[in-house]
Amino acid sequence: MNLINIENITKYYTDTPLFDNASFTVDEQEKVGIIGINGTGKTTLLKMLTGLEEPDKGTITRANHIMLRYLPQAPDFRKGATALEAVMDGNLTHDNEWSLESDAKTMLQKLGIRDYDQRVDTMSGGQRKRIALAGTLLSKADVLVLDEPTNHLDSSMADWLEEYLKNFKGALVMVTHDRYFLDSVSNRIVEIDKGKTYSYQTNYSGFLELKAQREDMELATERKRQSILRVELEWMQRGARARSTKQKAHIQRYESLAAQKGPQKENELELSSVSTRMGKTTVELRGITKGYEGKTLINDFSYIFLKNDRIGFIGENGCGKSTLMKIICGMEKPDAGEVVIGQTIKIGYYAQEIRNDKDAGLAYMKPDMRVIDYIRNTAEYVQTADGSVSASVMLDRFLFPPEKQYSLLGKLSGGEKRRLNLLRVLMEAPNVLILDEPTNDLDIRTLTILEDYLDHFDGIVITVSHDRYFLDRVVRRIFAFQNGAIKQYEGGFTDYQARLWEEEASDAKAAEESKSSKPEVSIITEKESGLKNIKNRQEKLKFSYKEQKEYETIDDEIAKLEEKLARLDEEIVKNSRDFVKLGELTKEKEAAGLLLEEKMERWMYLQDLAEKIAAQGK
Repeated sequence: MNLINIENITKYYTDTPLFDNASFTVDEQEKVGIIGINGTGKTTLLKMLTGLEEPDKGTITRANHIMLRYLPQAPDFRKGATALEAVMDGNLTHDNEWSLESDAKTMLQKLGIRDYDQRVDTMSGGQRKRIALAGTLLSKADVLVLDEPTNHLDSSMADWLEEYLKNFKGALVMVTHDRYFLDSVSNRIVEIDKGKTYSYQTNYSGFLELKAQREDMELATERKRQSILRVELEWMQRGARARSTKQKAHIQRYESLAAQKGPQKENELELSSVSTRMGKTTVELRGITKGYEGKTLINDFSYIFLKNDRIGFIGENGCGKSTLMKIICGMEKPDAGEVVIGQTIKIGYYAQEIRNDKDAGLAYMKPDMRVIDYIRNTAEYVQTADGSVSASVMLDRFLFPPEKQYSLLGKLSGGEKRRLNLLRVLMEAPNVLILDEPTNDLDIRTLTILEDYLDHFDGIVITVSHDRYFLDRVVRRIFAFQNGAIKQYEGGFTDYQARLWEEEASDAKAAEESKSSKPEVSIITEKESGLKNIKNRQEKLKFSYKEQKEYETIDDEIAKLEEKLARLDEEIVKNSRDFVKLGELTKEKEAAGLLLEEKMERWMYLQDLAEKIAAQGK
């Protein structure tokens, strides 16, 4: 049954067209994920679905008597309401008057809110969002409309919400940039692109495949059109020998083909690696201890960050992750211990929340400031792999075309502000990047290019994130805040989770054995103990998530580099007398040769590891 039907809508935001004759439907029990770059109208579409906004043209029809509940990006609450009151407001009915308070407390517990009497006015943005989510889920609804429900959720909360929504009997429409979440929950993806909507009856993985097929078909159609157009053009250039009906039809056909528009190439967010050279001393944490109001968040934590480290910090909300980032940046002082920063170190800090007060310094986003002035306040030019690049060009690469560079900051969407703030941080040319919840409010296209950029970033990356996909994609070591301690794990999030499950299973087994077994005296020699430890280490030898992916693709990458070198050799021979071109080709060959050497060394390491893994399985 069709619950909501949107037909041929047009919608403008100031002078920007968000939707151009677009259509969209929601059916019973559908789980729809809405995706698209920031500023394309995802939140506006949700508001039109719920009736909070109207289209400029077109119609929106909702089935009779359906109940919709909406979770906005920035929720509002009754002034002075406590956490419990905020969740219960608007949800009391005759059917739930006896169970509502108990259900509300249970929901708040699941989402990490334990002080039911704390006033919402005094809470952080993340806490407020989770309270609003609890109130939305607690209500009776035929259609849930959720704008960024996974923002500010730690991994255990995201897992719980994932299961809750998969079991929800009604329809769901959500905007989220959490790719694992999208893949698990949604059975349909709707992409907003250049004012149009494209629907895919699949989850996120299926969408990626189907979108690639759609774009391939569009390109094939365009190639065919161009081929016919060339033939028609040759005919036109010969000149019409007579004005017969056939020749007039030929001319009309040519004009029609020439007037057609081919598929528009998407603007890609391009990030050339921008960093400052790093000396021997990097960032050293020595015995860092920090607490608030009698509660110790960080206790005697030490670590020396190595060149090109990729480190992720995870843990429950409020455990001290952001506090540690601020200590590293010098924004807060530890209660004990010290932070040693090398003389050549330049830290770029991408904060969790954009501050709109003047104390935020360069990060201050004054609403009446122009986009280009905000970036120029950091740097007019920046040195990249492509040479000196102006602020205007960098903005264009960040999907802020020239016509948008003179827009006021106050008119940007939340996601556009986050993207702009990311550019500001990178324009500082840091060699240590600290990213505090970088995936909040950034669209998927921006995230994929950011991840690719971090692959080639010549420096240290330290990130706090609850985004499981981002952690798997970027980091090689995780520090988990656990019960007041910070524990180290190798690999990405999937590796961490697998290791955690192993530890829990081992602890459970040990506890069970201690209950059932009689006390025994066991004498193990030092040699036996050593052999046992070696055996245990060998049993745990395996590829990390990233290593497995790398091992599967590295042969193809090496083959492509070898083909490229062979092609460059041919080009060098052909252009032996063109000294400018010859110089360019030689530099390109040197770069490709160095990359091939690195890939070959990496292949040898992975191959050796694969052989050891295979040997221990025999």
